[in-house]
Amino acid sequence: MRKTQEIKAALSALAPKLIPDGAEIHDLVRLSGGASQEIWAFGVQSGAGLSTPLILRRSPGGAATMSNAAIGLRMEAEVLKLADSTQVPVPRVAYVCAPEDGLGEAYVMTRLTGETLAPRILREDAYAQTRGKLAAQCGRALAAIHRMNTSTLPALPESGGLDQLARYEETYLSLDLPTPTFDLAIQWLRTNAPAPRSPALVHGDFRLGNLMVNETGLVGVLDWELAHIGDPREDIAWACVNSWRFGNSDKRVGGFGDLEDLLAAYASAGGAEISPKEIDWWEMLGTLKWGIMCMIMYEAHRSGADPSVERITIGRRVSETEIDLINLLEQVSP
Repeated sequence: MRKTQEIKAALSALAPKLIPDGAEIHDLVRLSGGASQEIWAFGVQSGAGLSTPLILRRSPGGAATMSNAAIGLRMEAEVLKLADSTQVPVPRVAYVCAPEDGLGEAYVMTRLTGETLAPRILREDAYAQTRGKLAAQCGRALAAIHRMNTSTLPALPESGGLDQLARYEETYLSLDLPTPTFDLAIQWLRTNAPAPRSPALVHGDFRLGNLMVNETGLVGVLDWELAHIGDPREDIAWACVNSWRFGNSDKRVGGFGDLEDLLAAYASAGGAEISPKEIDWWEMLGTLKWGIMCMIMYEAHRSGADPSVERITIGRRVSETEIDLINLLEQVSP
């Protein structure tokens, strides 16, 4: 309760900067979404009585992001602004917080209306028409993201496929949880690494859960904290990882669409011509990465660093990624 009151007081002081004639903060509530950042929904009422719905995205406790992979919320806000200016469907950044605002590392953005929960998107009748066209919409959105000119941004981290393989292999070995399936996947990935594509801005976590949709289709691409310069095939393949299909394994793209539809829309919207076979290597890498992330979650629970139900629940999914890797290895075998 005290934390909510402190955030409300800080936002109240910002109200005139958030909207013209902003006078009062109301209906402040922390949302359950956002695994690594705090997400707060609230409204700002103007002197004329009109209310504007907004979202506060804030580092936990306001402290700067410590993850090596995350770019930090100030940089994330700058990437969002650029995406918005190039017509990528994203929330509009309303305000980037300064140290004197008392909210720590944070920014405020417009509140989009739609659904992000994968089980609802994949199974509810209300999204039946959306599912039929979402793969193509994702292809067009990714083409726009990968064409973004980042020269106006501060330097973003660069990370190619073999860079990521080396980094995750190092993490895997440090956990001392040897898994023959992971060992075989690492060897296959190292031996069969494709020639890199021209580097582009990569979202880094493009998948269901970070996509907001409504009954008409894609509304917004969210959570840009892993944005970097890399191979554009990484984004396409990450959306195809079986863990993000949520049980609809026959639909390669997120459990809702066909990869051919995404790639055709991607190319027609100005992206490169990419074949489905090119995505195989990147899907294998994405599956391995997620498996090692699950191992990290297990280790956090086992070591007592974070003995939460969430950590051990995700940790047990290592076995799922082993099955996925075996299936992928069988598909690519001569």
